[in-house]
Amino acid sequence: MSIEVTLAPPRRPESELRAVLAAATDRFSDDADPLQLLAWFGAQLETSRIAVAVSFSDGVMACLADRALPGVDLLFGDTGYHFAETLGFRDYVAGHYDVTVRSVRPELSVAEQDQRYGEQLWQRDPDLCCAMRKTAPLDAALRGYDAWVTGLRRTDHEGRAQTPLFGWDERHAMIKVNPIAALTEDQIDACIEQFGILANPLRQIGYRSIGCAPCTRPVADHEDERSGRWAGRGKTECGLHL
Repeated sequence: MSIEVTLAPPRRPESELRAVLAAATDRFSDDADPLQLLAWFGAQLETSRIAVAVSFSDGVMACLADRALPGVDLLFGDTGYHFAETLGFRDYVAGHYDVTVRSVRPELSVAEQDQRYGEQLWQRDPDLCCAMRKTAPLDAALRGYDAWVTGLRRTDHEGRAQTPLFGWDERHAMIKVNPIAALTEDQIDACIEQFGILANPLRQIGYRSIGCAPCTRPVADHEDERSGRWAGRGKTECGLHL
């Protein structure tokens, strides 16, 4: 629909949100259908009180959001370092699906950060760069919502192997829903085929999990999806999900 930067309304009391989680635990098992799970949370919380965090590696989460939570906010961390293909795919999603894409930007531009911290901070201190350009802006953007939805999957890497379908996010003090956490690669491929979902064109040349251009490389067939992120640094997360 459009690209917006407005903030969501104030959050509900924690007791109400935890009651919703308790009801979800009674209702859904680990093999829950992602669309049914999302639609249920949308009915309990109202779509306007939910945010979906996206990286635009593919259109899976955008498509599911469009079908289960029409009009929902998609939060994209626009770090200033993204591939042109990723930004183009973001614009495609904004125009193709019934969602509102919010490009969440850091306080400092790349040029301002270079002036203050030196050029190529991503190379010298990737944790600090991620914290300023992605984690802090998205943390702030989430404050107005009752729940956020992610595309985390247990097959991403070993650190995500126990990712639940939903739970209480202590760090952000809100509900966190991971509707495709339990899906296998074959199930994701079937979803893409069923709904005719497009992907970031970089995936055609070996990129699987796509982040900032300086810190992302293509991966080999035998590597996990996120092995191309911060390759050789022992870093697997930007910090948002820690």
